[in-house]
Amino acid sequence: MKKLYYTSNIVLVLILVLLGSCKKNESTETTEKAKPKKTIEHTKPKSVAYHFEKTKEWLKTNESDSAKLRIAYALNRTDKANFSKLDSVVIPADFTGDIVYYLPFPLHVTALEEVSKVIIFSYPAQAFAAYENGELVYTGPTNMGRKKDPTPTGLFFTNWKAEKTTSTFNDEWDLKWNFNIENKLGVGFHEYALPGYPASHSCLRLQETDAKFLYKFADEWILQDKENVKVKGTPVIVFGSYPFGEPKPWFELVKDPKALDISEAEIETQTKPFIPNILENQKVRASEQTATP
Repeated sequence: MKKLYYTSNIVLVLILVLLGSCKKNESTETTEKAKPKKTIEHTKPKSVAYHFEKTKEWLKTNESDSAKLRIAYALNRTDKANFSKLDSVVIPADFTGDIVYYLPFPLHVTALEEVSKVIIFSYPAQAFAAYENGELVYTGPTNMGRKKDPTPTGLFFTNWKAEKTTSTFNDEWDLKWNFNIENKLGVGFHEYALPGYPASHSCLRLQETDAKFLYKFADEWILQDKENVKVKGTPVIVFGSYPFGEPKPWFELVKDPKALDISEAEIETQTKPFIPNILENQKVRASEQTATP
């Protein structure tokens, strides 16, 4: 009887331990499910309004403020070398916010949550955005193809990259931090002069800092052999058209601070046709990375 008593106690203890473990697991699972998705914290400006200022006059009192200069360059879709050449520039009344609040892309796009990485270029806004699982992680200005040599629109994938390469249009042009997206046409994004309007021969020009970021952010293709692509790189979507012959679109910000805003619904509309293709390539890349020791 004593043996039976001890055996019964042991069994009871084991049952209690198992029940406690199950409850702990259930509690953990509930907690994990309840965890909110990670979001990037951004500082909003206290107010959002814009006005024109004479460039030289504005620079006299602000040329040593790197934070202000970064926002001013981005707003006017230009760079340091070309900013001072502009007669008048668009300037915000308040510089206290992060750059994401001065450029048009939404901070989050639900339709892109399954997409690990994507880079989106808006032709009319002359701006780009990098998203990770639907979250805006980086944004900046761009100068795309001129009217004579427009940048092609649609879905592309990054393929090969080079810290420095030579332009296919002119062998005297050195392209730094170049990432090709259309191999046959020789279209890619890279560092180059931003005069403040579409001026390229179809490529997507970037400031140096932005070009370096995208150079590291995007993935190269994986080749099966010299002729065949095994896995495509990071998806790049270019959409819209630039209003050539009209005032620069960002001038409208002076009248309406939200004039260039790109809504989440607009991004969803522009990307929806490409999502199946993007997810399929993403799946292939994940399988390849798992298979590679």
